[in-house]
Amino acid sequence: MIIDGSRAADRTAALILRYFAALNRGDVDGVLDCLADDVVHERDTGAREAGKAAFREFVRRAQAAGREEVRDVVVMSVDDGTRAAAEFRVHGVDGSTERYVLGGGAFFTIHQGKIARIAPYRQPRPPAG
Repeated sequence: MIIDGSRAADRTAALILRYFAALNRGDVDGVLDCLADDVVHERDTGAREAGKAAFREFVRRAQAAGREEVRDVVVMSVDDGTRAAAEFRVHGVDGSTERYVLGGGAFFTIHQGKIARIAPYRQPRPPAG
C-alpha cells in the first residue's frame, strides 16, 4: 500500500509498478526509463546481461515470441527503498495462440531512483499437448 509517496519504500513500489505497466503496454522506452544505465538483468535461465541496450534486445526477443501481460502484482520493499520483491501472474499467448498463466516473481535492487538489478523467476510452462 502506498500511503503518500513520501517514503522511500513507496517510491520504490511506484517505480516497480511503473516498470511492469510499461512492459504490459509494450512501451520499451518507458521500461528503459525505469532502469539505471548499467542495469544488471539476472535471467532465470542463468544468463546475466548488463546495460540498457542488452535489456532492450531482451524485450524485443520476448515481444517477438508472443504476448504476455503481468497481472496481480504485489510489491514488497525494504524501508530505505533500495531492495524490493514483486510477486505476480504472467498471462500469455505464445506464437501458436496457446494461452497460459504462470506464477512469477522478481527481485530488484534500486539505486538513485532507478532499477539497477532485476532477477526474475517464473514457473516453467507445461509441455504442449
